[in-house]
Amino acid sequence: MPPARSATARAARSATARTAAPRRQSRPDAVSRTRPQGVAVRAPKLRVRWERVGRIGLLLVLAVVVGLYVEHALAYVSTRAQANAQQAIVNRLTRQNKALEGRQRSLNDPATIVRDARALGMIRPNEQSYSVTGLPGH
Repeated sequence: MPPARSATARAARSATARTAAPRRQSRPDAVSRTRPQGVAVRAPKLRVRWERVGRIGLLLVLAVVVGLYVEHALAYVSTRAQANAQQAIVNRLTRQNKALEGRQRSLNDPATIVRDARALGMIRPNEQSYSVTGLPGH
């Protein structure tokens, strides 16, 4: 059995431990840093950097969300262009319809009917027609 220490010896030892300077670890020299040949090199311990994994995961989620928005934005732009093309067709057909309605009104006018009939050489019933001949150039 080891000899018992006295309380005063223990108190003195703890007092010197508190007041003593901390031990310094000696720095290895350049010579001691080199490994002797044949000694296996330990691979560095690989740590998982969770903050980096989290950032990459968030970037992937952001890329997916942006991709979904881009797909819908392209569909919107395509639909918008198609709607503009259809509206241009409607505007052109509306102008053409108005022109045709105006032409129909003018053709239904009795004065226009008479003018066009006279241009074709027609005459009214009971009307005397005259024909001029011998004109130069005819």
